[in-house]
Amino acid sequence: MLCSLSVRNVLLISRLDIEFGEGLNVLTGETGAGKSILLDSLGFVLGRGVLQKPLAAGGEPSEVSASVDISGNQLARSVLDDLDISAGNDLLIRRVMLASGRTSSFVNDQRCTVEAVGRIGETIVEVHGQSDERWLASTAFHRRLLDQFAGHDELVRRTRRSWQDWQAELRQLQAARSEMEIASRERDYTEHAARELEEFSPTAGEDAELDNRRSLLRLYSRFQENLAKAESATGSEGADGMINEALRWLESASQLDEERIGRIVQSLDRALSELSEAQRLLDDIRRGIDCEPLEIEQVEERLFAIRALARKHSVHPDELAEVTRKLTADLGKLDHLQEEVDRLEQSTSVRQDEYVRLAEDLSKGRTSAAKLLDAAMAREVKPLRLNNTRFEAMLSDDSPGPEGKNRVAFTVSTNPSMPPGPISQIASGGELSRFMLALKVCLMADTQDICAIFDEIDRGIGGATANAVGRRLRALAEQSQVLVVTHSPQVAAMGHHHWRIEKVTDQDHVQTRAHRLDGGSRRDEIARMLSGESVTDEARAAAISLLQAV
Repeated sequence: MLCSLSVRNVLLISRLDIEFGEGLNVLTGETGAGKSILLDSLGFVLGRGVLQKPLAAGGEPSEVSASVDISGNQLARSVLDDLDISAGNDLLIRRVMLASGRTSSFVNDQRCTVEAVGRIGETIVEVHGQSDERWLASTAFHRRLLDQFAGHDELVRRTRRSWQDWQAELRQLQAARSEMEIASRERDYTEHAARELEEFSPTAGEDAELDNRRSLLRLYSRFQENLAKAESATGSEGADGMINEALRWLESASQLDEERIGRIVQSLDRALSELSEAQRLLDDIRRGIDCEPLEIEQVEERLFAIRALARKHSVHPDELAEVTRKLTADLGKLDHLQEEVDRLEQSTSVRQDEYVRLAEDLSKGRTSAAKLLDAAMAREVKPLRLNNTRFEAMLSDDSPGPEGKNRVAFTVSTNPSMPPGPISQIASGGELSRFMLALKVCLMADTQDICAIFDEIDRGIGGATANAVGRRLRALAEQSQVLVVTHSPQVAAMGHHHWRIEKVTDQDHVQTRAHRLDGGSRRDEIARMLSGESVTDEARAAAISLLQAV
C-alpha cells in the first residue's frame, strides 16, 4: 500500500505532503491545479521518467519520497531479495534530481539504480493514465493486455528471447549463404588465378632482379664488341704478345747495357703483371654477364609477365606471392563456408523449432485466456451501465514476431442486433473509459497488493453512469488500494479519503497545495464540482445526497 508521498521543489510545488489510506483515495481540483504534477512526481520516484525542472531559482534539488507498506506484497519482497535490499514491512523510496539533471535514487537509504527502482515500482503501483484509451485502437496493446491478464509475462519474455536468437542465427545463415554464393560464382576464376600464380611462382624481389638483369644484358649487348676488342688488345695478339716479344728482344741485347736494360725488363715484367690483372678483370666481367643468346628475350618475357599479373590483380609485383596465398586460402575458405552454412542451417532449425513451440504454447494460452477474459468482462460491464454490451477478444493468425504469431483484437457490440466490431470504432468516448476500467479491474483481479491509480478514468461520462463508475472503483478499493484523479462529483463522493489540490498565491509566488477534506469541507468541494465556482445551497444539498448514497 502507498502510505505517503512527499514532494519538494517540483514545478509549482515547493513543499507538499500527502498521506494516503486504505480503500479509495480521491484527488480533485480545478484543471491546472497540479494534479498531474503529483502523478508525475509519483512516477519519478518509482523510476518512471524524469522531472522537468526544479522550482527554486537558486538551484535547489528536486526531491520526491514515497513511503510504502509491503507487509503483504510478496512480489515486492521477491524483487528486493533479488536486488539484495534489506527491508521490513516499510519501504522508503527517495529520488533526487539536481539542477544539472542528474538523478540519484535510494531505497531505505541504500543507493540504487533507476532500473532497480523501476522494478520495485512495478510491484507497488499500477498507473492507468489518460492515454490508455487511445491505445485501445492498437491491436498490439490488446495483445499485451490479454497476456497480462493471462499472466504470460515469463512466457512472452522467453518467446521474445527465442525469436531474437532465431533471427540472429537466421541473419548469420543468410550472410554465410550470400558469402558462399559470391565465392562459388568466383570459384572458377579463383582456381584459374591461383593455378596461374602457383605455376608462375613469382617471388618477392624478383621484379627488381629481372629489371637489373635486363639492364645489364642490354649494356653487355651494347658494349660487347668493345669488350672483345679490349680483350683482344690485351691478349697474346695484342699487348701481352708484344711485351713478351719486346722482352725477348731485350734479353738478346742485355750485354749492351745490362743495368739499364735490366731495369727496362723489370718495368715490362710489372706491366705484364698489371696486364694480367686487367685480363682477369675483363674475364670476370665477361663471365659475370655471360649469357645465352636468347637470355635477354627470356628475361624480358618473364619480367613483362610478372608485371602483367601485378596489373591484373592491382598489386605491386612483390605482392604477387601474397595474392597467391590469399587465393589459395579463399579456395579453402569456400569449403569452410559450406561447413559453416551446414552448421548454421542445423542451428537455425533448432532455434526455429524452439520458437514455434513457445509461440504455440503462447497461442494456446491466449485462446484459453481470451475465453476467461470474455467471461470476466461480461461480469464487469453490467455494473458500469454497459447493458446489452458484448465484449469478445478475437484471436487470429499473424506473421511470426517477437511476441508470437497471434493478432488479438478487442471487439464489442453495444447493440444486440449488430455484430461485434473494433472497440475503438464501436464504443463512444464515455464507453471507452468504462471499457478501460472494466479491463483494468479484470487485470487487477490477482494484484491485491498493488495500488491502482486511475487518472480521469471517468472522462466523458456523468450522472448515473459516473455514479456506476464510482461504485465500481469503490468496490475495487475493497480488495486493493485505489487512487483516482477525478472531475466527477459522483466518483469523488465514493472515496474513503479525499484530497483537494489547488493553486494559491503565496508572497507573489503561485504554489500547489493539497488539503485533506472531511465533513463540511468535503461536502463543499463536491458541491463546487456540481455547480462550479459559486456553491449554492442546492449544490450542497446534492452533495450531501451523493455522500449519503454511498
